[in-house]
Amino acid sequence: MTTFSLEKELKENSYPGRGIVIGRSADGKHAVTAYFIMGRSENSRNRIFVEDGEGIRTQAFDPSKLTDPSLIIYAPVRVLGNKTIVTNGDQTDTIYEGMDRQLTFEQSLRTREFEPDAPNYTPRISGVLHVENGRFNYAMSILKSNNGNPDSCLRYTFAYENAAAGQGRFIHTYKCDGNPLPSFEGEPKPVEIPNDIDDFTNLLWESLNQDNKVSLFVRFIDIETGKYESRIVNKNK
Repeated sequence: MTTFSLEKELKENSYPGRGIVIGRSADGKHAVTAYFIMGRSENSRNRIFVEDGEGIRTQAFDPSKLTDPSLIIYAPVRVLGNKTIVTNGDQTDTIYEGMDRQLTFEQSLRTREFEPDAPNYTPRISGVLHVENGRFNYAMSILKSNNGNPDSCLRYTFAYENAAAGQGRFIHTYKCDGNPLPSFEGEPKPVEIPNDIDDFTNLLWESLNQDNKVSLFVRFIDIETGKYESRIVNKNK
């Protein structure tokens, strides 16, 4: 299977929307995840990431300009024991609560579907990293409309056991810019994952479209100890 260049994928797509990357560092020592948000409207661009416990949440940069918080204010990252949950919406809470009740990742998402933002019907993309006893597994999910038909929800889950060093997967909400915005197609794209958190953060941030990028979160989790290191980059300062 072809491995894609994250830099190329991002630089050649002015609007992938929101994106999740999960994988294992090239030296095999870290479980890695990244989440970014982009925006075309003033409401979408008026956001920052802030730390929230072991995770993060979105926050209005200028509260006076916030018009509709329903789909833009949420916790993209939460931690449940040895599991790190990363999503593009409030389904983070749905997964957290479901897995806390011993449901699987996939079962937890059965109560949700794509976002109700006609005509785009933005897909809900989600991921979970499981780091335990020196092993690292992860899964990714996308819930999307059936080619823009809101009466049909397509549910795809992809599971990656014993993640290989230097390899990751990248999923994003939109195939490209457009009106309406076309949903992501296919399975998450194979990409390379480097060793250094700052190198990876810089690569992602510099590759995102200058006009549309809003915020970026990156985390490296030590697979042996579970300790993590994170980076947050906000365009609004």
